[in-house]
Amino acid sequence: MCVTFQLCLLLLAASFLWTVSPSSSSSSSLQQQCDYSQGKWVIDDDPIPSFYPLYHASKDCPFIGQGFDCLTNGRPDKDYLKYRWKPSSCNLPRFDGGKFMEKYKGKKIMFVGDSISNNMWQSLTCLLHIAIPNSNFTLTQQTKELTVFSFPEYEASIMWLKNGFLVDLVHDKEKGRILRLDTISTGNQWKGFDVLIFNTYHWWTHTGKSQTWDYFQVGNELIKEMDHLEAFKIGLSTWAKWVDSNIDPSKTRVLFQGIAASHVDEKGCLKQTKPDEGPMLPYPGVDTVKNIISKMEKHVNLLDITLLTQLRRDGHPSSYTGRGESYVDCSHWCLAGVPDTWNEMLYAALLTN
Repeated sequence: MCVTFQLCLLLLAASFLWTVSPSSSSSSSLQQQCDYSQGKWVIDDDPIPSFYPLYHASKDCPFIGQGFDCLTNGRPDKDYLKYRWKPSSCNLPRFDGGKFMEKYKGKKIMFVGDSISNNMWQSLTCLLHIAIPNSNFTLTQQTKELTVFSFPEYEASIMWLKNGFLVDLVHDKEKGRILRLDTISTGNQWKGFDVLIFNTYHWWTHTGKSQTWDYFQVGNELIKEMDHLEAFKIGLSTWAKWVDSNIDPSKTRVLFQGIAASHVDEKGCLKQTKPDEGPMLPYPGVDTVKNIISKMEKHVNLLDITLLTQLRRDGHPSSYTGRGESYVDCSHWCLAGVPDTWNEMLYAALLTN
């Protein structure tokens, strides 16, 4: 029982502080749960130490695809290389390739997705290579869709499997190309991996000559016209059901790359040299991804990269793809560049959580 009213107040205050003040372990947990998706780009121009860019593509990683190596393709400005992503309420852990390789020694990692997935995969292989430059690597094109980057010393492989929709795209002699929104027949290719990073979005938004299907199909019904984002929702739900039915979380970690913004709007990306400033309008498809993943039975880490890519219209290859000045790419990303931040987020998800 309190002796005085003032003493009671002191005891209550102490009790309250003990309850809400996090211990060191819970502070670490809060850091791991930090929302890396919200923040801003800041220029990293301190020469001691200066970490950005994290590598020089043609010098450090000659295997980088020509379309991503903007400097070699003649891009004259350099500031786009110096930006780092600063989350609003925490710090994004710096990528440590040596630690990554030690953790995933003897493991297999697979990216499954479109060319934006390839963008992220090439960034990761470069980040790992520069961390262990004296370790031999092999790069093999095993099939038309599968490319494998391996470190024999670590018995580790990082693969990219090209698959733009995740659901089935089949060819019918009479009907042509049919996108089956509710079937996945290639899922066996995704089994037996320690980490899977899935991606799909951009191919769903294509129209006209760039569209790669003639019909949608759901069940036995062929559909000539459908809202593309509605089709994306059905297809992604099919993928989510596959993961819930086929993945053992004790053996396989699953992540979804998230939607990278493209800048094929009126302003475009040609001759853009600085990031945009927020806030940004909601990006089509993002709520669909978040809603579907939140309802899955198996845990999937969402790498929410949409805002940080919306702000970086300067980060695209633009006319520096090596395909001539008339070809302007405002969908993919220069390397070094924005995809390195995606892999810093991947690193945070895999090694600090």
